Amino acid sequence: MDSLTQIVLGAAVAAAIAPPQHRRAALLAGAALGTLPDLDVLPINLITSDPVARMTWHRSWSHSLLVLPFVAWALWAWFRSRGGRVAQSPARWFWAMQGALLTHPVLDAFTVYGTQLLWPLPMPPVMWSSVFIIDPLYTVWLLLACAIAWFARERRIARPALVAGLALSSLYLGLSLFAKHQVDRAADRALAAQGLQNAPRFSVPMPFNILLWRVVAMTPDGFVEGERSLVADERPMRFHRHASDARAMAQVRDFPAVQRLQWFNRGFMKAQQRDGELVLSDLRMGAEPDYSFRFAVARNAGEGWEPIPPRQLQWPWDASRRLGAMWDRIWHEPAAEVGIANARDAAAPVPATE
Repeated sequence: MDSLTQIVLGAAVAAAIAPPQHRRAALLAGAALGTLPDLDVLPINLITSDPVARMTWHRSWSHSLLVLPFVAWALWAWFRSRGGRVAQSPARWFWAMQGALLTHPVLDAFTVYGTQLLWPLPMPPVMWSSVFIIDPLYTVWLLLACAIAWFARERRIARPALVAGLALSSLYLGLSLFAKHQVDRAADRALAAQGLQNAPRFSVPMPFNILLWRVVAMTPDGFVEGERSLVADERPMRFHRHASDARAMAQVRDFPAVQRLQWFNRGFMKAQQRDGELVLSDLRMGAEPDYSFRFAVARNAGEGWEPIPPRQLQWPWDASRRLGAMWDRIWHEPAAEVGIANARDAAAPVPATE
C-alpha cells in the first residue's frame, strides 16, 4: 500500500496497544515502524541497477513474517535497555512494536504487486489482490482515528477511536474480499462459456475503489481482459482478446531475467517486439495497453534472441482520460457484445516513443 496508509496503520496499531500516557509517542513510533519495511528500496538501489532485481527484491526479506518478528524484538530490546517509556511498560510496548511492524506486510499482501511473506522459503509472492495500492476508503478511517488520538492524548475517547478506525478499515478489507469473490464467480461463468475454464487468471480492483474490477485470463496466444462493475453490470462478463508473442516468449523463457519475472508475477506477462527488442509487460498493474512495469529483456540477433541487461521502459499515457472513463464505467454498463471480441494485435511491433 501507499506510504501514508502504512504510516497511519502502524500508528493506530501501536497507539491502541501502548499505555495511554504514552499515546503520542506510540503514534510516532508506530508511524516509523509502519513505513520501515518499505525503506528496503534504499539498500536495494545501492546494490543493483537492474530494474528486474529491484522490482522482485522489494517486499522480500524486509516484508517476511519470518524476519520481522526478530527485527521488532531487537528494536524493543534496545529501547528497553535504554530505559524510558519502553522500560516502564515493556509488555505492552513489545506487542505494540510487533503489531505495528507485522501489519505492514500483511496489508501489502492484499494488493496485486506480490509480497514475499515467507521469505526465504522458495514460494511465489502472495498477491490476494483485493484492494488497489491507494484506496482512500481504507485509509480515511485510520487517518481520522490517529488524528483523534493525537489530540485526545490520555482521554478515554482515544482508544475507542483507534479501535473503531482499525475495525472499520478491517471491515473494508473484508468487503474487498467479498467483492473479489463476486467478480471471480462472474468471471468463472463467462470464461467457462468460452472454453477457458482452466485458464490461469487473476482479478484486481481498478484504482481507488472496490466497485470496478479487471479480470485477465491467459490464453495460448496471449490473454483476454474484461471488466466487472458490481454496481452497474447485470449481463455476463465480456472479454477482449489481446495477442502476445508466444513464440518469442518460449525462446527467451530460460533467460535469468525472464525466469525471475515469471516466478514473481506467475507468468502474467505480455511479450511484444519493439525496435528489435523483446519487451515484457506485467499484466497485473495497469490495463491494456498501458502498464506500470515494462522491461526490455532481449535483442533480436537475426536467428534468435540474445539476452540484454534488463531495462525498464515507460510509455506515455493519458491518466486523466483513463480515470474519467473508469469513473463512468463504475456506474454504466457498456452495450451488449457477443463472446470474446478481438482487440488490436497487441504483439505487433510498436514504434518507439520518446
